Amino acid sequence: MKNIVVLVSGGGTNLQRIIDCIDNGEIPNAKISLVVADRECFGLERAKKHNISVQLIPRGKTFSSELKQFLPENTDLIVLAGFLSILNKEFCESFNGKIINIHPALLPKFGGKGMWGHHVHEAVLVQGEKESGATVHYVTSGIDEGEIILQKSFEISKDESLETLAEKIHTIEYEIFPKAINLVLN
Repeated sequence: MKNIVVLVSGGGTNLQRIIDCIDNGEIPNAKISLVVADRECFGLERAKKHNISVQLIPRGKTFSSELKQFLPENTDLIVLAGFLSILNKEFCESFNGKIINIHPALLPKFGGKGMWGHHVHEAVLVQGEKESGATVHYVTSGIDEGEIILQKSFEISKDESLETLAEKIHTIEYEIFPKAINLVLN
């Protein structure tokens, strides 16, 4: 049984998708042993509803070292699912190849500091991009710079809004995130 730790900062919709995919066998031989949040958020409530252990570690300079103390020894994969804090270089290096993130754009475009959620969608629309999508990548000490695991795109329509763009990207995230988790675990 592969052991997954999920890090969240918000509503936990991608966390819920991972839970559902483990329950329905789409992500086989895996379990979420811990959900960690860097702030009070609904993601923690989702985890509790599924009897998954939770830990709140307030964001700040000591977050990575505190996280390291709470990680189960047998952690196979750390999944960032809507997680907004930055993990420090030492943490990223000690778990190299074992941390993945989902990003709401086609990296390497629209990645880096400040590029999350609606900020990404706004930038994509302002730049007049012809396509967008989502990317699952390995986490390194460089923000959104890790090797791409999976990516999927779609054409942006002429009347695309922030809301419709976000909706389409969520759909793609739900599709590729479980596939990427399987690729990395197996």
